[in-house]
Amino acid sequence: MSSFAIKIYGCQMNVYDGDKIRTSLIDRGWEEVLEDKADVVIYVGCSIRQKAEHKVWSEIGLYRGRWEEAGSPKVCLVGCMAQNVGEQMFRRFPWLRLIAGPRSLGLVPDGLVRVMEGEKVNLLDQDPRAFMDLDVTPVHRVNRWKAYVTIAHGCDNFCTYCIVPYVRGRFMSRKSGDILREVRELVDDGVREITLLGQNVDTYGADFDRPYRFSDLLSDVAQVKGVDLVRFMTSYPSDFTKDVVSVIGENPAICTGINLPIQSGSDRILRKMNRHYTLEEYDETVRAIREGLPEVGLTSDLIVGFPGETEEDFQDSLAALRKYRFDQVHTAAYSPREGTPAAKMDNQIDRAEKSRRLQEVNALQAEIAREINSALVGRTYRVLVDDRAQKGEGLLQGRTKTDKVVLFPGDPSLIGSFVSVEIKRANNWSLHGDILEVEN
Repeated sequence: MSSFAIKIYGCQMNVYDGDKIRTSLIDRGWEEVLEDKADVVIYVGCSIRQKAEHKVWSEIGLYRGRWEEAGSPKVCLVGCMAQNVGEQMFRRFPWLRLIAGPRSLGLVPDGLVRVMEGEKVNLLDQDPRAFMDLDVTPVHRVNRWKAYVTIAHGCDNFCTYCIVPYVRGRFMSRKSGDILREVRELVDDGVREITLLGQNVDTYGADFDRPYRFSDLLSDVAQVKGVDLVRFMTSYPSDFTKDVVSVIGENPAICTGINLPIQSGSDRILRKMNRHYTLEEYDETVRAIREGLPEVGLTSDLIVGFPGETEEDFQDSLAALRKYRFDQVHTAAYSPREGTPAAKMDNQIDRAEKSRRLQEVNALQAEIAREINSALVGRTYRVLVDDRAQKGEGLLQGRTKTDKVVLFPGDPSLIGSFVSVEIKRANNWSLHGDILEVEN
């Protein structure tokens, strides 16, 4: 029996892919062990930002001594990072024995058998429209009570700063029957919260030859017996439709936390980014969401320092934050990704200026989030206790239906239960409270 360890970096899709690999190997008789005991160490690597890539490069390089001394462990790299730089790593690291792109996941388990037999295996994606899925429900997960379910692969938007279409391929919806079967099997395994994933969930079903879109899937998932909470991410502003708002309002299980990336507050920069909407269109979408869902947690993504971004463009982004008052914003200073059009654009912004703009944006958003969260003190929320808090001894954590993190003291035996929590204080990142009631 072979043993493995798995290390996952990056987005929720990587967590999902890693859980599927873990489940498939355990089902085949492999044993999951600590990294220093494993025959095979599998990295599910992220390529969206260069910093994430550098971390994995560094970690894989540290295996040199063990490999030269014992010929073990055999290291494997899977996912979008493998698709992006796997060939380079293959040539550099003799102990890297398998590379596989995200659309070749279904070939990985057999590939690992070949690795154990002494082969060096290249499973990089050759066709951006082909897909070899790993047909297994991820019942062996990091979190027993929560699960991700990918509903679509790839992306056709080709934003000029983004490497996703080049490393994850073209857009393809999963069959609704496969998704619903997986949801039912996860619920049977004890899952209480399902998060539907896609680079753009709103495009779901656009490639079908039948009228079945994201709102239909969202409704069907919410009606699966035993599903307590349904979340989804990420939405694309020009594809988000009012029927999604209606479905959320009609189904109590669907959470009212929506991530709607704006990326810039300047129409000029949005055009350079190849984002397929204007600020006016974005505004209409936000208005439809807020009118249809009075208590909604609206989060966003924002990039500062995009090539050619003037001080006026930057001030427009600050104005957008003040106008929309997002509950949270995932901010980033623009980072060039080789192979994308934006990396070759003129007028690249220097690092110091990007850092200044990022600090100013973060300070403003922190103030807005703190004001929003402080207004919630005294409210009571029903949350699923999903884990121990990452920081704070004796604290547990959960999320409101509007996707706000709630921290509270409690016994770990409560993990997997629903509790009512009264909010006592708040900061810009989280709410803090005390348990009032535990559901049976």
